[in-house]
This record gives sequence, structure tokens and C-alpha cells, in this order.
Amino acid sequence: MLTDMSTSRPGTTAPATGGTSARRNHDDAPDTAALFARLAELDDGPERDAVRDELVTAWLPMAHRIAGRFRDRGESVEDLRQVAALGLVKAIDRFDPSRGAFESYAVPTITGEVKRHFRDRMWALRVPRRVQELRNRVRVARRELTQNPGSPEPTVADIAAHTGLTEEEVSAGMEALESFSTLSLDAELSAGDDGYSLADTLGETDTSYDVVVDREAAKEGLRRLPERERAILYMRFFEDMTQSRIADRLGISQMHVSRLISRSCARIREEALGTRRPGSAGGR
Repeated sequence: MLTDMSTSRPGTTAPATGGTSARRNHDDAPDTAALFARLAELDDGPERDAVRDELVTAWLPMAHRIAGRFRDRGESVEDLRQVAALGLVKAIDRFDPSRGAFESYAVPTITGEVKRHFRDRMWALRVPRRVQELRNRVRVARRELTQNPGSPEPTVADIAAHTGLTEEEVSAGMEALESFSTLSLDAELSAGDDGYSLADTLGETDTSYDVVVDREAAKEGLRRLPERERAILYMRFFEDMTQSRIADRLGISQMHVSRLISRSCARIREEALGTRRPGSAGGR
């Protein structure tokens, strides 16, 4: 369990040595070289765990400071501190005291852990890793190109030249810059009395298009039917007459009407789908 002991951490003054006071870059960079040396000598057990916890407590303020750099990006400070603390623990476990100062190793490790959190957890929709990387490169390039006061907003071509990416890749990265979070379909787009939501602007599937396509596909087949078959289909499907009434009007049996309807519909369907063989005989 990580304990936050940084909120009331007072600054301390190092003992004077040779008439001068030793000062560090940050108050949260304690001298823990002896603890790391001791940690490296200990085997797994309660004593090693206690030294490890002491190191975490000593360096936790630095982890929180790094987490603070990422505030106001859609994630709570408390969650960012937990992620940074996890990065600190990883840094302590992996650090080799013989390789140099712990701070030099811990800062990029903790920063990378926080960035990884944003990359993997903070997208409202899952975005491919490649697009996330393009987003980051475009964001950095835009910042570098506009760091001088009065610099104009860089164009896609400017960013492509600066990063070595193609203009298509830059465009994809710029789209991802605006897609970090999603907008609810219930979001109001107008503040007036006739306000409407985003969902109101979205199109819906129009089934009438399918009807138009089917009607146009059946036209040629209907034209090629004998006149009696066309009349039977019209009476059945447009005048909604029963087969028995059609049979009475034409003076044929109901069974014959049923066969003619089935055969005519099959013929039209085959021609519409392009499965009817040329020269096939029509029904009588």
C-alpha cells in the first residue's frame, strides 16, 4: 500500500560543509544512496520490504510532482499520482545503483508510465497504436513549430516536413488530436428553444431506397411477360384481389391462376438477379 506523505513535507537545510550549503535541484530528491546500496545486498524478506517501502516514501513526492505535469488532461490528479507511484515502484525495483543517480533513471521511467496510462486507458474509443503514435508526433511538432511568439499555425505540409511523415499520416494524427474523447449523442448543439441534439443530425437507413432498387430491377421482366400474366399480377398485388376472384374474372381455374403467379414471379426474379438463361421459354 502506497502512502502519501508528501503533502506536509518540510524543506530541510543540509549541514554546512566548507562554509557552503549543499542544495539540490528539488526538495523531493533525497539522498538515498545508502538505502539503495543496502537494498541491493538484501535477499527477499521483511527487511528488504521495509527498505523498499522507505525508498518509496522518500521518493513519492517526486513521483507526485511528475504526475502534476499531466493535470487538466481529463484524468484526476489522484489517479495520476497512483500511476506515477506505480512507475516509481518499478523504477526502484529495476534500478542498479552502480549505473548512476536514481533520479536520472526514475524520472523517465515514471513519466513513461504516466504517458502509457494516457495512451492505453484514456481513449474513449480504442485507437490503433500507430495512430496514437502519429498523434503524439504531430502534437510535439506543432508545439515546436509554434514555440516562438507570433509563429503562424503550421500547415499539414509544414508538420510533414518537420517530422518526415507523409501528409496523409499527419492528417491522421491531427484527426486523432481531436478524437481523444467522445461526444454524447444527447449533447445539445443549439442553445435556443428549438435546441437539438447530435443524434438529431444523424441520418437513418431509408428502406425506400431498397424498394426503388427492387422496382427498377423488376421493370424489364414485367414488360416481357405476356399480357395475361401482367394482368394477373396487377390484380393480385395492386388491386389486392384473391386468386378465386381473378379466376372468375378470367374464366380459368384458381389452381391455374396460382401456377401463373408463381411462374411469373420466378421469371421476373431470375431476370432481376441475372440468373435466367437466354432463350428460356415463358409460361403460357
